[in-house]
Amino acid sequence: MKLTKRFDNLLPILATLFAALMFIGLFSGNVLADDYDLCGNNHEFTSDFRTGDCQFKTVGANPYFILKPGYQRILESDEEMSIETVLCKTKTINLDGRRIKTRVYEERALEWDEDEEEWVTVEISLNWFAICKQTNDVYYFGEWSRDCEDGFDENDDCEGDESNDGSWEAGVNGAMPGIMMPGTFLLGAKYFQEIAPPDAMDRGENREMGLDWPEEGDPEYTDCVLVIDTNPVEGGDACGDDDAKTYCPGIGLVQDEDMELVEYGFAGCNKYLDDDEDEDD
Repeated sequence: MKLTKRFDNLLPILATLFAALMFIGLFSGNVLADDYDLCGNNHEFTSDFRTGDCQFKTVGANPYFILKPGYQRILESDEEMSIETVLCKTKTINLDGRRIKTRVYEERALEWDEDEEEWVTVEISLNWFAICKQTNDVYYFGEWSRDCEDGFDENDDCEGDESNDGSWEAGVNGAMPGIMMPGTFLLGAKYFQEIAPPDAMDRGENREMGLDWPEEGDPEYTDCVLVIDTNPVEGGDACGDDDAKTYCPGIGLVQDEDMELVEYGFAGCNKYLDDDEDEDD
């Protein structure tokens, strides 16, 4: 009888505590808010990465992501091309009282113009990455995106209306860094790559490992992995398996949907940072 009374007295306290925990889980950081979760499963993806425990460097690599100045990959399909280059530039991010130096990683998206029979650059984005020394995870700190439907000229000036939608920076307007590629590939792991609602909320899921690439014919590379990217803000097809990316060790991304690797290597760089410049300021 006494134990029952004591338990009854605890019920209101436990109910209040449970409600408080639910409130915190649903609304902290807005990551799990319904407006940003049209897929309905944000709670399955890691969004707290304890970046305060990391010392960051701007030069290095993990098995599936190369962050070395001058490194370049070109992926191509019949209609699209992507040229990705690790630049010799860095950008400092101000996050929670820290000044974190990141590496600038340029992506150029091109489309084939059938009338002119040439490739036209339609998007140029500067992405900011850094590697956690303790875990070898590659963190994504934001991007400056420039979209131009009419194409850029030889000076990278947009020849029509330019859009900067999707641009974001960790530490600005509540945005936080995500992980682009974990240092250890854990099968089934789910994590946010971008945490900047409502414009940038991409997520990654480690779907397969131990793959050969390409799948048909004699494989050129082994021990590759498959990551599925989803976007909970867009919903619909963006919640499925439509954005599949294959990464191979020592190279990085080799296939993005229909685009496949056609060339990789070092394009040259006239400036490498000294070791002491790779640390947090």
